[in-house]
Amino acid sequence: QALIAIYDNCNSLHTNAFDEAITTPTEDSVRRAMAIQLIINREWGLAKNENPNQGAFVIEELTELVEEAVLSEFERISERGGVLGAMETGYQRSKIQEESMHYEMLKHTGEYPIIGVNTFRNPKGDEAPQEIELARSTEDEKQSQLTRLNDFHARHAAEAPAMLARLQQAVIENGNVFAVLMDAVRVCSLGQITHALFEVGGQYRRSM
Repeated sequence: QALIAIYDNCNSLHTNAFDEAITTPTEDSVRRAMAIQLIINREWGLAKNENPNQGAFVIEELTELVEEAVLSEFERISERGGVLGAMETGYQRSKIQEESMHYEMLKHTGEYPIIGVNTFRNPKGDEAPQEIELARSTEDEKQSQLTRLNDFHARHAAEAPAMLARLQQAVIENGNVFAVLMDAVRVCSLGQITHALFEVGGQYRRSM
């Protein structure tokens, strides 16, 4: 995020370079320049350590912490019978949900600062829109898509059943499903493939 902010700020400053060379900086350009420093100091956090890029311990320490966390996660997955065993118990999905909830809570409480979003917000900025207009397809676009889908089904009606059976068999035998999918998408629609996989693997239902 820090690099993106710096990149955006450089583009903006380049655009306004001539104007600001002969006058004082605008309020927006000052806020952008300050935001870069705030992202580095408060959001990114790396600048909290003295001289982090020239031999400081923090880079090695962070690397070791990441490696330790990854290895610990691998061990937890191994204890559940590997990737497939963990998937059967829903470990990966539940872990992602827990981490996402934890991250959202940190954002809401302000413990994880995001410059301009939950900290150092522009008091003169526009409020977030209460209603967001969604892009909807027109009736003609819907009917056009349905027509193309029906035409696709008709052209591959003879090939699709055998390909779907081959896909299901690959799943049952723990074969290379991706390789079969690459062939299946040539003659089967997404809906056909999805239903075929549901028949052999079941359909996920979120437990809340």
